[in-house]
Formats: sequence, structure tokens, C-alpha cells
Amino acid sequence: MTGNEFIDLDTASVASVTVETSYDERDLALYALGVGAAGDALDEQELAFVYEGSERFSALPTYAVMPASNAMIGLLKAGKGMLPGLNFGFERLLHGEQFTEIKAPLPRSAKLIHDFRLKAAYDKTPHAVVVLGISTRTAGGESIAYNEFSAFVRGAGGWGGERGPSAESNVPPVRTPDVVIEEKTAANQGLLYRLSGDWNPLHADPQTARKSGFAKPILHGLCTYGYVGRHVLRTFCENDPRRFKSIKVRFAEPLFPGETLVTRLWKVSATRVVFEVEAKERGKLVIKNAAAEIDSH
Repeated sequence: MTGNEFIDLDTASVASVTVETSYDERDLALYALGVGAAGDALDEQELAFVYEGSERFSALPTYAVMPASNAMIGLLKAGKGMLPGLNFGFERLLHGEQFTEIKAPLPRSAKLIHDFRLKAAYDKTPHAVVVLGISTRTAGGESIAYNEFSAFVRGAGGWGGERGPSAESNVPPVRTPDVVIEEKTAANQGLLYRLSGDWNPLHADPQTARKSGFAKPILHGLCTYGYVGRHVLRTFCENDPRRFKSIKVRFAEPLFPGETLVTRLWKVSATRVVFEVEAKERGKLVIKNAAAEIDSH
């Protein structure tokens, strides 16, 4: 164990935090709009994710990340840290990877309870990577989702710990993708998406973005996550959220609002889709080593 001033492993490895949140139909609709749903307002399939009057109204599967994410952001905003022993602020964090498993269909509204634990911490001297596991259940005790947030923590390494796995996973097969989807994001996409809870000024304030080394605000990684989740859902699940089981991605490069996503998808088995996402205008992969698990029926 041990660690350093930023990551006290002796404390964090045994710590847990429980946070309560809630959401309603408005939150589901706002999130869906924030990740590009219903760009065609007459598309009845996607209208079901943004209009509560639809007979098929339901949560996008990737919304399962939002209550847990908002719980984590709330802890950081309050200056409490994600867990006892993790002594760093929002300004040091970069979202590296994300995994979301949907254990039960998301209801139209719910009160949720989130249990935070440290899954792993890797020493990437001079930086570090921490992996936080968050189990989410309803107020009635039903397990509804599990998330793993992998965060790159600038300047927090150097305690001599393990560097972590180095092999790449979810590598696309060497063949033409089964499906390619292009979708342009709006110039104000980040301003819309942040209304779902991520208040980080890096995604809204030009001055903050420049101080962080970007020419302008970047789009939230979890916004791109929501876009590609929609692409998988529509292409391989017939827009039925019950068939969408899990998704995992690595955030490789930032995406700027207004850029075009090119999502390349390979169905490698009856229940598994591997994909990558490119920013068309710059030819840069923004998501890689990514996969989704689906129900084949």
C-alpha cells in the first residue's frame, strides 16, 4: 500500500462512500437531447427518448452513467474528494476510460443510492490512474447499474506502485466495418450537455479552455459516449434499451463541439460489438479500445 499526498492507498483501499441522487423524466429528456437524440424531431424512434408523452418513452441506456457521475461531481464540487484518501481536486483529473453495465431497465424516474469504492490505483510516474467502482441501486434495493470511472490524475504518481495493464483490448478486426455512422455535433453541444450535471468550465468557458491548453472548450467525453451508445442502440438493438447490456470505451483525444463523429462498428459475435470513433475534420480517433455487449434476441 502506502501512496503519497495525493493518493493515500492505505486509507482509500478500505474506504467507501454512499451518496443518494434522484432523476425524473425531464432529466432523461434533457440528457437525450444533450447526446444528440431526435436531431430529426419527426423520427419517432428517437422521439421516444425525448418526449415523455410517447408510449415508448424510456431512458437511453447510457443515462445509467449520469446519476453516478453526478454523485461523484457533487462530492468534488463540495471539496470532499471522491473517497477518503483521494486528496486531489477536479483540476487534476482527465477522464481516461469508462465502463457502464446496465443491470436492470432504468425507470422513468427514481431515487438512487450509489456506493463508491476504489478498484485500483496505478503509478504512471509522474502521473497516476485511479479506477473507481460505483454500484447503484434503487431506494428499494434493486441493483440497477455498475460504473467504473478510470481517471488520469496529473502529478499524482511517484510512490513506486504498479503501472497497471499495458496490453490493448477491444481492438477492431482487420476488415471493413459492418456499419459506419457519421453524425455532426452542434456548435453548442457542450453547453446543452452540461445541463445534465457536468459543470466543469473546461467545456463552456473559452478562457478556462485556453489555460488548459485547448484553443476552445472541448466536448465532454461522456457526451461522445452517449452519441456512440445511441449508434449501437439503433444499429444493433433496434432502439430497444432492454437489449443494451454494457459499454466500455477509452477516451483517446478530445472532441470539439461542432465536429463530426465517424463511428465505425464491427459486430464480432452475436452479443458483442467493437467500435471506434473518429473526429472527421481532424482525422483523430477520439474513442478507441471500445466495445458494447448486447442481447441478441
